[in-house]
Amino acid sequence: MNFTNKDIMKLREITGVGMMDCKRALQETNGDMDEAVKYLREKGMASAAKKASRIAAEGLVHCQVENNVAVLLEVNCETDFVARSDQFVALVEKVAAYILNHDIKDVEELLTIAQISTLVAEATAAIGEKISIRRFEKFVAGQNGVLESYIHMGGKIGVVVELQTAVSNDQVAELGHNVCMQIAAAKPDVVSVNDVDPAKLEAEREILANQARNEGKPEAIIEKMVVGRIQKYYKEVCLLEQPYVKNDEVNVKGEIARVAKAIGAEISVVRFAKYEMGQGIEKRVDTFAEEIADALKNI
Repeated sequence: MNFTNKDIMKLREITGVGMMDCKRALQETNGDMDEAVKYLREKGMASAAKKASRIAAEGLVHCQVENNVAVLLEVNCETDFVARSDQFVALVEKVAAYILNHDIKDVEELLTIAQISTLVAEATAAIGEKISIRRFEKFVAGQNGVLESYIHMGGKIGVVVELQTAVSNDQVAELGHNVCMQIAAAKPDVVSVNDVDPAKLEAEREILANQARNEGKPEAIIEKMVVGRIQKYYKEVCLLEQPYVKNDEVNVKGEIARVAKAIGAEISVVRFAKYEMGQGIEKRVDTFAEEIADALKNI
């Protein structure tokens, strides 16, 4: 074989054709990328190639939880109208269910599975838009693990959180849901102070020290100022240090302690994941003139 999985992925990006068809094309052309594109076009897949040049920046963030397993998934399409369609929602749910019930390590592996590539190809043909499975995260809760999720604005933001506690009841479920809402609203980067990247922390310290110097503060008090401002930084990036959104007189750590006392068992946040639909995807912005030019090309 004169090609790799990365070559298959690249051909898929170029053409928008399913992974298995891309693999077959590379096999038929001895790994020659240009010849593989030509092969797919000759097989009547040129329309899919046109879709590949479009930007899929809309879509859905979806979460599925069953017992001790949760999947957070983002699938993109081109328009919000399609993202809200029953057909697209059904596709997203089927992909999430497959990940939930199979051991899949990443999107690259997922797209090599015939069942998934066929689902995406059929949806692309039926809907008429580029569809892209962008990313997913799968949680398998450990011993005494409790998984909760939250979807905001009909799939614009999704959060999964894993708590650890010996008690699983309605109070714990409500806490988990509220912590998910906290993460969606306040956007922490990590769970606790101990999880902050040392390199990022050192960079932040340097920035804060230079800010104090630029304010004309004497070196003798700059270190004390930095310590105080780092505490503010922790409140921005650390979930447990953030003011609790439902009662800002306490922080999240304090709310967790309150519920733990009420149920008579310790509660800790193991990890979380948060997706914002389309985050990091550059959306195409056409001018009116460009729209007219594109329309004329198709006449």
